[in-house]
Amino acid sequence: MRLLLLEDDKHLAEGIIKGLGRMGYLVELAANLSEAESALRTDKFDLAIFDLGLPDGNAVPLIKKLRKAGQEIPILVLTAWDDIDTKVLALNEGANDYVVKPFELRELEARIRVQVRKANQHLNDIITCGQLNIDLSSQECRFRDKMINLTRLEWLLLKQLALHKGKIVSKEQLANACYGWGGEHESNSLEVHIHHLRKKIDGNLISTIRGLGYRLQDASS
Repeated sequence: MRLLLLEDDKHLAEGIIKGLGRMGYLVELAANLSEAESALRTDKFDLAIFDLGLPDGNAVPLIKKLRKAGQEIPILVLTAWDDIDTKVLALNEGANDYVVKPFELRELEARIRVQVRKANQHLNDIITCGQLNIDLSSQECRFRDKMINLTRLEWLLLKQLALHKGKIVSKEQLANACYGWGGEHESNSLEVHIHHLRKKIDGNLISTIRGLGYRLQDASS
C-alpha cells in the first residue's frame, strides 16, 4: 500500500516512514504543499496524510482544491492543531479523518486501514478470494487454511491486488507500490515476483491482462 506523507518536520517524517514501513506500507514524502499537489497530480497513492501548517501555507485549501478537482483519495489530517474549529473546517472541506499530535503509531495505522477499506468498499480487514484469505491487519496470508510465508515484495504485491480485487492493477501501480520513487528494480522483477506468488497460492487467482496489468479474482473451486 502506497501513501503520500505531507510533513515538514524531517525527524517526525522519518519516524512515520520507518514505522509504517515495518507495517507493510511504502510512504513517499512531500515537504510542502507544492510538492504534495504535484505528486497527487502526477502519481497514484492509496491514501494521503496531511500536516496542516506547512512552510508554504495551510493544507486545508489544498484539500478543498483536490476535492473540487474530483480527487477521491482518502486524506487523513495529522496535526498539532487540536481546536474544534480547525477540525470541523478540515473535515467539511473533504478530509476523511483527523488525528492530533502526539499520536500512537498503531492508532494511525488502524485509521489508515479503515479509510483505505472504505475507499475500496471492504467491510473489514479480511479479504477473501476463493480459498485465499488476506488479513490486512496482521499481514498474514492463508491458503486452504495454511499460513503462507511471503517475502516483503510478495506481500506488497498481493496486498495491492487484494485491495483492488476484481479490478485490473497496472504494472506501473504495482511497481510504485513495491518500489516507490527512486526504487531500483530490474525490468522483469514484477513478473518474477508474481510468478513466485502464484506458486505459493492458487495460480488461477492472479490473471495476467496482457498489455494492462494483473487482476486478483475468485477462482471456481
